[in-house]
Amino acid sequence: MHKGRMAVALALIALPAAALAHHGWSSYNTDKTTRLAGPFTSVSWSNPHGTATMNWQGKEWDVILAPVSRMEARGLTPAMIAPGKRIRIVGYPRKDGTAEMRLERIIVGDKTIELR
Repeated sequence: MHKGRMAVALALIALPAAALAHHGWSSYNTDKTTRLAGPFTSVSWSNPHGTATMNWQGKEWDVILAPVSRMEARGLTPAMIAPGKRIRIVGYPRKDGTAEMRLERIIVGDKTIELR
């Protein structure tokens, strides 16, 4: 019985930490669209959502992609956005000025893929 209560207590303590580890969409400025162009320098094709980095005007931008299932359902593949491939991206920057954006669409060649 004691072990069961301890497990429940630990789970309740860990839950807020897990919630804080993931950022909310409210930290992005949806009134301001940011457009970057160039290759990603790194890409993580993973869940809960992919991530990437891009160097733009002297800053390294963190780019928050969509969940893998959504990117694949919309026709985006890892090969299309592999580091070194030239792309254009459109998204919303963080409100606090951090060089990070929530990606809304990606343009690869003449193909535009909406991620939200």
